[in-house]
Amino acid sequence: MVVAAHAQDTPLSAGPAASAPSSAATAPSTPQAANRLSLDRMVVTGTGVARRKFDTSYAVSSLSSSDIDKLGPLNTADLLGQVPGVQAEATGGEAQNIYRVRGIPNESNFFTFQEDGMLIYGENDGYFFKGDVMVRPDLMTQNVEVVRGGPAPIFADNAAAILNLITRQGGEVAEHGARLTLGDTGLYRFDGFASGKLADRTYYAFGGFYRKHRGYRDNGFPSDTGGQLRLNIRHRLDNGEARFFAKVFDDSNVFLLPIPVADPRDPSKSLNPYIDYFKGTLNSPYLRNVKFIYPTVGGAGSATESRDLSNGRHLRYFNTGVDLNLNLGGWQLSEKLRLTKGKLDFDALYSTVNPADANTFAASFLTASRAAFGAGVNRLGYTYAGQSAAYDPYGASGLVAQAGYRSIQNDFNTIANDLRVTRDFELAGRHSLTGGLLLSRYKSTMNLRFQDLLLELAGKPRPLDLVAYDAGGAVLGRVTDNGVLRYSSTLIGGESTVTQTSVYLADTWKPAPQTALDFGVRRSGYKGDGYSKNTARYDLGNAATLADNSTLGYTGVNAPRPIDGHPTSWTVGVNQELTRAMGVYARASVAYRLPGEINVYTFAAPTTTKAKQYEAGLKYSTEPFSAFATVFLSQFKPFATTVAEINPATGTITNQVFIGDVKSPGVEFEFSWRLISSFTLDGAATYSPAKSGNMVSAAGNQSLTTEGKLPIRQPKAWGNIRPTVHFAVADWQASAYARFNFTGRRYVDLQNTTALPAYQTLALGTSASRGGTTVQLMVDNATNAKGLTEGNPRADAVAGQGSADAIYGRPLFGRNVRLTLTQDW
Repeated sequence: MVVAAHAQDTPLSAGPAASAPSSAATAPSTPQAANRLSLDRMVVTGTGVARRKFDTSYAVSSLSSSDIDKLGPLNTADLLGQVPGVQAEATGGEAQNIYRVRGIPNESNFFTFQEDGMLIYGENDGYFFKGDVMVRPDLMTQNVEVVRGGPAPIFADNAAAILNLITRQGGEVAEHGARLTLGDTGLYRFDGFASGKLADRTYYAFGGFYRKHRGYRDNGFPSDTGGQLRLNIRHRLDNGEARFFAKVFDDSNVFLLPIPVADPRDPSKSLNPYIDYFKGTLNSPYLRNVKFIYPTVGGAGSATESRDLSNGRHLRYFNTGVDLNLNLGGWQLSEKLRLTKGKLDFDALYSTVNPADANTFAASFLTASRAAFGAGVNRLGYTYAGQSAAYDPYGASGLVAQAGYRSIQNDFNTIANDLRVTRDFELAGRHSLTGGLLLSRYKSTMNLRFQDLLLELAGKPRPLDLVAYDAGGAVLGRVTDNGVLRYSSTLIGGESTVTQTSVYLADTWKPAPQTALDFGVRRSGYKGDGYSKNTARYDLGNAATLADNSTLGYTGVNAPRPIDGHPTSWTVGVNQELTRAMGVYARASVAYRLPGEINVYTFAAPTTTKAKQYEAGLKYSTEPFSAFATVFLSQFKPFATTVAEINPATGTITNQVFIGDVKSPGVEFEFSWRLISSFTLDGAATYSPAKSGNMVSAAGNQSLTTEGKLPIRQPKAWGNIRPTVHFAVADWQASAYARFNFTGRRYVDLQNTTALPAYQTLALGTSASRGGTTVQLMVDNATNAKGLTEGNPRADAVAGQGSADAIYGRPLFGRNVRLTLTQDW
């Protein structure tokens, strides 16, 4: 059976995101439910009017709550990684992961995350809280839409892609759902929602999740604790509806960073005996009470603070708003107001340089130790921090490790208002013309402190002291101080206030029932004011250690850091329905990524990246087979990338900006095929052989030979294939399925000297539903496949790791099992 054609566009105020009651929490496991392309489904993202996915002139994926359930993603980034055109590294834990769209080299800051059509915070990539930190699917999620390219820069700023999480709205019929998720990694999670009628024309939906999780890696303390709650109130008017919502978010997530996996002295030698590839981490319970010492303002004294690594990324925010959708005599008005206030308190242990041979590392401090503690220093040796007994690294790997403890605080708030008006009219065909005005202001105050630690090379490592001894074995001093190699090695602080005004216009013109042309333009005015706190180096004066000899402190002088921009983004597209089952489209668009808050807080050069995107696609939709194929070309010139560089001598991390160009051609393809009534095959794949041009540092003091190289950590090919078998057991509707994911070779550095090898993973699952009850079992990475992501970006982005294949990276999680029990009523 062919899906219905010529469905009329629907104003957003009457679209499913605005007025439709929610669907059941989990759809039955039927062959029809397995077709996730759903080209006849209405979409509301990247358009002024709700329209069928089949009728769009851009690439959009729409995932219902039951689609998400079946994919069983580990986190939001993992969900994005199943969408064609999006490549994700989902190995950092619950949040703050990496996702890139169509070869765009920037890590996430061209990707806008929305809830019900609006940003929660004004910046795509908040300072240490990205979109996947702010937006979390749960049972209050009705569906998720992901737009790649196309009109994204018209309906959002700094956007080449949009993820829009659409939440449940109550209706006439009361609906409830409860879900318990258990995992063999110590996962306990409860999701729930309730929706229904409050009064005449007034409806509610309320729900969220709470979760405790020991973690995929053994930190020695829990990885994740917290959740979110959301209340939606909807009131139907004679000519539209009004909505109010409030959301409370309070979640703490330990950040998982790269680990050394091979010996830098002999890269063929695995470090798995010391740090388990699948379970190991440098996070440690010995870092629950870490002493921070840093200069007071002006270096007149010092201050001491205790930090706890188990705090993780603790994000709290309150988000509220009002939506008004009205039909005013043929004019459709949409008004969205959002207010957000939040606080980030973040503790994490970051990778820095490669592990070092213990004797070589100690010898590098001998001269400085003799200068500080006297010529009587005969040798340097190791102890566990704060202890006197000797520790011999050669009883294990013979290596010692360095890591950077980061402590970050960020207070932030946003107020934003998006007013949109749509009018349908006839002029050489039918037009749906949308005009809008976005006003926003967002502010944050940030303080970041790093200090460098010396650790044994082990999972859950203990801090080490490097001690100076005389010939008789007496202690003369210490290079470290209770495991701290350098206090206050990096210090950044400041304040930023950004105001933004964006005016946009979009028109969908249908000169014939089977033809639609899209035009859009967005003009944004962007102004940021604030300052970065100047720093200087101070010796805190403890003669017994070298750790405080060169600490960064604030001088008391603030450096103004204004930024501004006035980009004009545009798009042109056409959609042609060839038959009732087949359509084609083509589109061109231009998007910009402007300087952001980081350019105010830090001294990173403010740069603007321009993205030109061209795409053409084919859509085919019948009941047994649906496909959505797109060829694209993305060009970035100028392209600006910021890489972190660590000074091995001081531990200071600086941001180096390189400017060049990147060209990313490619093809993305997703399909759903019901071969027989009991078997379906779904899949999504992307091939994008992106190439960089040569790059020069913004300061003009360094050039890189990157012509023809892949951008950092970008594979040429990635995707997934998902077979499903449907069957019945008594009166239970059941399915068994697999998901095979593949990711091609990538490189950790701009010059492609150190590779991250290709990898493949297999996930398995089965589910059974009867009435309102659903049971689902999922096994991730069933074969314990090995694969590295990220590399060691604090040290390898320019010159690699000194090896052909990466010896430092963030490995895939090992095999883990989750069981979910869902009850709808």
